[in-house]
Amino acid sequence: MPIETIFGNLQGLKSSQLKQLQRLYHQRISSDRITTPEFAQRLAAISTELNQPVCAYLNRRGQVIRVGVGTPRQTQIPPLELPRYGAERLSGIRCIATHLKPEAPNEAALTAMALQRLDALVVLNITGTGFTRRGGGATGYVKEAYLAHLVANSKQLVLTQSLGIITPDSALYAHVSPPLSLEAIADQDFLDLVESLEEEFQREYIAQEVDADHDRVVIVGVQTNDMTPQQFQDTIAELARLVDTAGGDVLQTLQQKRSRIHPQTVIGEGKVQEVALTAQTLGANLVVFDRDLSPAQARNLEAQIGVRVVDRTEVILDIFAQRAQSGAGKLQVELAQLEYMLPRLTGRGRAMSRLGGGIGTRGPGETKLETERRAIQRRISRLQQEVNQLQAHRCRLRQRRQHREVPSVALVGYTNAGKSTLLNALTNAEVYTADQLFATLDPTTRRLIIPHADTNEPQETLITDTVGFIHELPASLMDAFRATLEEVTEADALLHLVDLSHPAWLSHIRAVRDILAQMPITPGPALVVFNKIDQVDSETLALAREEFPLAVFISASQRLGLETLRMRLSELIEYAVDCG
Repeated sequence: MPIETIFGNLQGLKSSQLKQLQRLYHQRISSDRITTPEFAQRLAAISTELNQPVCAYLNRRGQVIRVGVGTPRQTQIPPLELPRYGAERLSGIRCIATHLKPEAPNEAALTAMALQRLDALVVLNITGTGFTRRGGGATGYVKEAYLAHLVANSKQLVLTQSLGIITPDSALYAHVSPPLSLEAIADQDFLDLVESLEEEFQREYIAQEVDADHDRVVIVGVQTNDMTPQQFQDTIAELARLVDTAGGDVLQTLQQKRSRIHPQTVIGEGKVQEVALTAQTLGANLVVFDRDLSPAQARNLEAQIGVRVVDRTEVILDIFAQRAQSGAGKLQVELAQLEYMLPRLTGRGRAMSRLGGGIGTRGPGETKLETERRAIQRRISRLQQEVNQLQAHRCRLRQRRQHREVPSVALVGYTNAGKSTLLNALTNAEVYTADQLFATLDPTTRRLIIPHADTNEPQETLITDTVGFIHELPASLMDAFRATLEEVTEADALLHLVDLSHPAWLSHIRAVRDILAQMPITPGPALVVFNKIDQVDSETLALAREEFPLAVFISASQRLGLETLRMRLSELIEYAVDCG
């Protein structure tokens, strides 16, 4: 990009006016000054002739690095083009902006300052002289100026209770001086100002710094017309739990109600700016959306927000990657991640578009992007073969069990319903349990002795703990975990465990049934078992009994109702075997 590029609204500008703007690039200010009266008056003269605001962006060496026609908001530097900086530093860039009306910097200008993390913003209010320049065009001079900069308590936000959303308040992240003379602005020791500001940010950063391994997350939720307010709030709460399970710290949640999703950015332009400002002021390094993003949407959002953007599926994949213990589990997680990553390679940085180097990578015109895509496709093919082998191995194990005529039961249910706890309570197993989403990824099968439904004689049964389901389980996970999910389709019967203490237990039941309905083989009959009854009120219990009169009510952790469950399980197996 040529250094003389002029940004912003150039429509109708004459070549002579463009040259005046381009000459600004050759100006230089002493590194310890914010601006000089001469530079400010020159900006004012150009702005008056154009009858438009003009912005000049300078680095700490006093060099003009960007000139734009328009307001600070209209000419701001895109996040991905800004220098890298940490939460304890400023960007090393300041903006000198003209304003054709005598007023202080508005909210949009201060937002632009925060988004770019500018060292300072100077707004020059211009008044015309009444004289004309040689060759035509009115001149102007700086009547007064305002100096604005970020403040160290910028991590605070204001909650707008009436709307139920978070809106940044500029008074909490920016300081604006009273109107000053141009000489007073020019006399400011710029380096001293910047150093003192960064010392304050450094102190705040150290005081509030969290574990470096934890992402600092802003969640973004979009409520569409097909969702009730309660469904939307349940979705947001679940996403926050997923982020927490993945090891992230949720700093803030932003919400927007839309009739339809924006095709380029999911949310509207104003909300994108709000997300960017919130991420900036809170020091977030990750934004998580409550729905799947297309590769283009993710790229557009990252370009405008300036931090990494992921969707719900990526969070779930990350949890699975952390939790997988067995070779089979790791194999399936890797397959799911690669299948998700493949269409999202484009736009991962300039390095991906350079020509590849090394033996086997130098195809005719082939780029590193194409090379990586090809390598991933080969890896996916190998993983799919290994998953097929895993399926065949598990199929042989099931056939062996069926040859022995041992009935089998699969525990299914929404994630964190208590399936592993129930398996331990019924079989005295020592399967890992935790109050976390997706604590279990690998299927575990244990022997269970229950009384025969007719003879009351002890009967051996195999019970398998399976991966928990979740609302809108990502398709890539359904495909990659097909070997695990076959344990569900091949079982003689299912125990559908439900966490009755969860406010969204009814929608959890629907989500599990929807997933079971998508199985290639229709699963066996299912018995609904309500868990955690020790944590619910009588009204909830009554509603569940009314909706599901044949269900069993237990508390796996307190071992309540387990004998009744064994008896009903025996009847279920007898029914399944007879029907089979």
